[in-house]
Amino acid sequence: MTTSVQANPALPEGEVRGALRRTKRRLTSRAATIAALVIAVLWTIPTFGLFVTSIRPRDEIIRTGWWEVFIRPDLTLENYEAVLFGKDSLLGPFVNSIAIALPATVFPLVIAALAAYAFAWMRFRGRDLLFVLVFALQIVPIQMALVPLLSLFTRGFAIGGETLYEGLRGAGAFSQVWIAHTIFALPLAIFLLHNFIAEIPSEVIEAARVDGASHGQTFFRIVLPLSLPAIASFAIFQFLWVWNDLLVALIFANGQAAPITRALAELTGEFGRNWQLLPAGAFISILVPLVVFFALQRYFVRGLLAGSSKG
Repeated sequence: MTTSVQANPALPEGEVRGALRRTKRRLTSRAATIAALVIAVLWTIPTFGLFVTSIRPRDEIIRTGWWEVFIRPDLTLENYEAVLFGKDSLLGPFVNSIAIALPATVFPLVIAALAAYAFAWMRFRGRDLLFVLVFALQIVPIQMALVPLLSLFTRGFAIGGETLYEGLRGAGAFSQVWIAHTIFALPLAIFLLHNFIAEIPSEVIEAARVDGASHGQTFFRIVLPLSLPAIASFAIFQFLWVWNDLLVALIFANGQAAPITRALAELTGEFGRNWQLLPAGAFISILVPLVVFFALQRYFVRGLLAGSSKG
């Protein structure tokens, strides 16, 4: 509710509350509630089955389905012990995923927020054409950019006999994965944040300019606080995307920088001998995304409903 008041301060508070009530009535119904409950149950059953499988012995997993645990509750933590403290421990890749996902979420958000403000409220030649080009980059498949990026990271730029980006040479550097995820996320991030920032009433921006505020002051003191719901919404998507990514990790994150998704892909070993460890490893890998989602859920909902009271 507070987001709508902030996003459109020109409306009286009573009108905003009335619009929110009308929006809530339109989005809420008994049929929609029942459908949401059914979808939630169907969506949760595989996750619950994954958890039950992760705490069952190997022989029981082979012979019976996970639902048999309600008849013969033979449970063990051996799979988690092997995954966390065994030869192929996932603790290192788990920390690597955090080290990759956090910067790869912050970097594109910072750049995209600044670019979105420039496209929305700064006047310069070729602005509309440049924005269309940025938007069009969303249709470029990631696979097409992998080879040029890999070539850049491997060879670098030779200028005057010196090679730039020496720290990016060779696979395995965190900086490679950060740059790759930042590049791939920027088009969509700029587009979404631009749409939100452009909806801020022009009276607010003009009032700041009349008071002598520069673009930097306007951005940090007015636009950024009002855009936090949209930023948080995209941050959730970006974090989940980076955390669950395997394609970029397979190409740019080798060795000591391998994230948990790559470690899971290699966890079974030769000929799939350790396949029973996958459920435990997979369940560990979803803990952080769940924590992030529930911690930022209220901002996520605000970002989705922001501007719904307009009109």
